[in-house]
Amino acid sequence: MRNKYLSFFVILISTFSASVIGSFVTNLYKEPWYSQLILPTFNPPSWVFAPVWSLLYFFMSVAAWRVWNGNNNKKILSIYFVHLFFNAIWSIIFFGLHNIGLAMVNLIIIILFILILLNLYKQNDKISYYLMIPYLLWSCYALLLNFSIFVLN
Repeated sequence: MRNKYLSFFVILISTFSASVIGSFVTNLYKEPWYSQLILPTFNPPSWVFAPVWSLLYFFMSVAAWRVWNGNNNKKILSIYFVHLFFNAIWSIIFFGLHNIGLAMVNLIIIILFILILLNLYKQNDKISYYLMIPYLLWSCYALLLNFSIFVLN
């Protein structure tokens, strides 16, 4: 039983590491560049991102852990961690490199990974599947935001 909780902790810490990387880069390189961008009218206020992403990272962690705990599927967990790499580098690309177009391509890759994970989760654990749907929806919204910022700037 201890191994079960240890695996959850490892997945949770790994997942939130992507958030830490993104936050670090965002805080270092966001301003004054971001303030000078033309943003779409549907861009949410900055305070929305931290709670939304925190909840999504938690859901993602639980989903991955449930699939891992249910059948120790290394293939799914490997795909999950590769996906996390792309999740973590979005902030580096967008805020660090100020490359809106490449960040948009990165988001498309993230969404493709989410769709792959959703398909695999659906076959293995329905709760994991449902936990990933908000992440897919938010990522599609993020792609729309990213695209709009790309067009406006």
